[in-house]
Amino acid sequence: MRHRVAGRRLGRDSEHRVAMRRNMVASLFEHETISTTLEKAKEVQPFAEKLITLAKKGTLSARRRAIALLGNRDITGDEDGKAVKKGTVVGKLFNEIGPRYLDRAGGYTRIIRLSLRRLGDNGQVVLLQLVGEEEKSQKKGKVAAEEDSSQQIEDTVTESDSEEADVVDQQQ
Repeated sequence: MRHRVAGRRLGRDSEHRVAMRRNMVASLFEHETISTTLEKAKEVQPFAEKLITLAKKGTLSARRRAIALLGNRDITGDEDGKAVKKGTVVGKLFNEIGPRYLDRAGGYTRIIRLSLRRLGDNGQVVLLQLVGEEEKSQKKGKVAAEEDSSQQIEDTVTESDSEEADVVDQQQ
């Protein structure tokens, strides 16, 4: 019986589970979206949210706790065929991700179920994403659409004004 036993075993021993959780959260913070199975995403999501809450505090002790829980993996990029260090995962967490969610009380991640099934074991594939980037782009899209509609209104107003001026000129 598994009474009062929390967490999922995921077919791994405890050290492998901890390492997998750290690696998945580091990849989530680095890329801001990852593809995984539903069970792994549900296991990783609370850990990621706790680290983002630590990052919102922004103190030195919070940074040290995050490094102890997550590790401080380098973020590398590819420039001219060479690997270039662009920063660290904890640095990005505290400098970019934490300040992004200062006004949000929780729910920093979301799980989006995909219709795909994994080949081999038919596991359900999901996307684990940080919330917020899409909302900003949608807001920008709405603002741009409003600006376009206001520009069209101004154009029609100026066209109608010029037509009225032509009518007045013709009457005189």
